[in-house]
Amino acid sequence: MGFAENFEDLQIWQRSRVLTNEVYDAFEKIRDFDFRSQIQSAAVSVMNNIAEGFERRTKKDFAHFLDLSKGSSGEVRSMLYLAEDHRYIEKSSAERLRAEYKDLSQSIGAFASRLRSQQ
Repeated sequence: MGFAENFEDLQIWQRSRVLTNEVYDAFEKIRDFDFRSQIQSAAVSVMNNIAEGFERRTKKDFAHFLDLSKGSSGEVRSMLYLAEDHRYIEKSSAERLRAEYKDLSQSIGAFASRLRSQQ
């Protein structure tokens, strides 16, 4: 597609990978298994939708999967509020992760817009 050889080369995928691991680390000891599974799955979905969309090899498909990734980023941010409310995570950690995911979401959205403008 011209901007990267592999999805692993994309900065948005690299950032999502780091954040996914941070989510896993932050909630690894939480005994609310449904909550833990949901937030971890949403975090994984952010990075996997970037990868899957890239592998589709069309800008239209990639932009669609970036939209899905952006949606999953919102889900992680929403769940971080719940994690904070239930004291599964410190407020400062939740705020930092929300800010990171919000910034990532904006980057994903900008990239999707750029792809759509090139179609």
